[in-house]
Amino acid sequence: MRMSKARTLQEQLALLEIENKSARTANGLANKLDSRDRAFHDWYRFVLSYPPHLVRTYIEKFGLKHGQTLLDPFCGTGTTLIEAKRLGLSAIGVEANPFAHFATTVKVDWSIDPDLLVARARQIANATIKTLNNQGIDDAQLENNSHRNVKLRTLDDDLSALLLANSISPLPLHKSLVLLDELKKHKHERYYGHLALALANALVYTISNLRFGPEVGIGKIKHDVPVIEAWLSEVKKIAADLRSISGIAYPSASVYFADAREIGKILKSDSIDAVITSPPYPNEKDYTRTTRLESVLLGFIESKDELRELKKRFVRSNTRSVYKSDEDDAWVAHHTAIQKIADAIEKRRIELKKDSGFERLYPRLTKLYFGGMARHLSELRTVLRPGAQLAYVVGDQASYLRVMIRTGELLADIAQELGYELVQIDLFRTRFATATKEALREEVVVLKWRG
Repeated sequence: MRMSKARTLQEQLALLEIENKSARTANGLANKLDSRDRAFHDWYRFVLSYPPHLVRTYIEKFGLKHGQTLLDPFCGTGTTLIEAKRLGLSAIGVEANPFAHFATTVKVDWSIDPDLLVARARQIANATIKTLNNQGIDDAQLENNSHRNVKLRTLDDDLSALLLANSISPLPLHKSLVLLDELKKHKHERYYGHLALALANALVYTISNLRFGPEVGIGKIKHDVPVIEAWLSEVKKIAADLRSISGIAYPSASVYFADAREIGKILKSDSIDAVITSPPYPNEKDYTRTTRLESVLLGFIESKDELRELKKRFVRSNTRSVYKSDEDDAWVAHHTAIQKIADAIEKRRIELKKDSGFERLYPRLTKLYFGGMARHLSELRTVLRPGAQLAYVVGDQASYLRVMIRTGELLADIAQELGYELVQIDLFRTRFATATKEALREEVVVLKWRG
């Protein structure tokens, strides 16, 4: 009898492991960028961006047609806009991060001559190689470098202080700055943005020491890498994608550098047919860190003051972007469930004797996050056409002292209070939280605006 029970238990465990493995595979595929979707998206992409196939799914579900306009108010690096454009829809994006705004603007500009792009890149590469060779630096044959008597270029102290320590090694940084000097000589040419974005992508994934997992951190230190080759490889990738659509007409896509909580100030009333987006989650993730290296090197952030002002444009999702003047929490002061979560976080903080400045902000931040989303959804109503359909990709979180925050449910509740109809909440995938030993749901909150 005992052996029979043991075998049954083993079988159950084996089946459970198969189910878990299947779920992990399904989750991985759910958020995976398919090889067929890499065109345009791969020019520059956040590691945790939702996949293009998810956008296509909801474009199809919503029955969107040519001539209609799709909005992404938290457009990040442009996944929604690219898919909308490919499918013949007019697309509008709003983004508060200046580098992400730049990246998306470039990624939806398909009017550049790919042959001219490559020709100018080779011209810039040759000029850079000549300068480096004169300094005793061979970017192609790393072992031949004899630059010991060369004073390597660096960033000034204020800019260096904005970067994660060891983000990029001294010699690759020097070579990147020399390349950037040559590139800036073409700053007023239409192709400049594409060449600059190619450098940004090369910096993040090839030249720097950064790693993403999902937080940005420092990986293996690369004392030297072929900078020009890495950049030219990215340029050729862009050119190949542009050649693949030669002769095909696509609708326009516009990208605004603005705060999604003030969307009525930039878009026309009754102009949007649908929304597909993924706002930030309340997860203590500083989204400016993800783009910090390229933002600093390419001149999108030049001081701590600029960084501070930049963060004020964001819906508050981490304690490093909370300010005394913030008032978005007033939007959810009446919301019992959100207040209970904030109280639970504060109670847990006291129990655990967590007294750092950041930890003390967790309850307030939770209210600011949902208040900011309420403010956004309220403002959004002015630009939606009657019958507009919306899909918000959001995830459960337990980042604040392991108190569970069911983001999708709360966002749906806020939306209904503001007059939206909740159509359904779809499960996109699940993630296992090691801290709470619970499954965190990543969901798509589907809404409708009746007008």
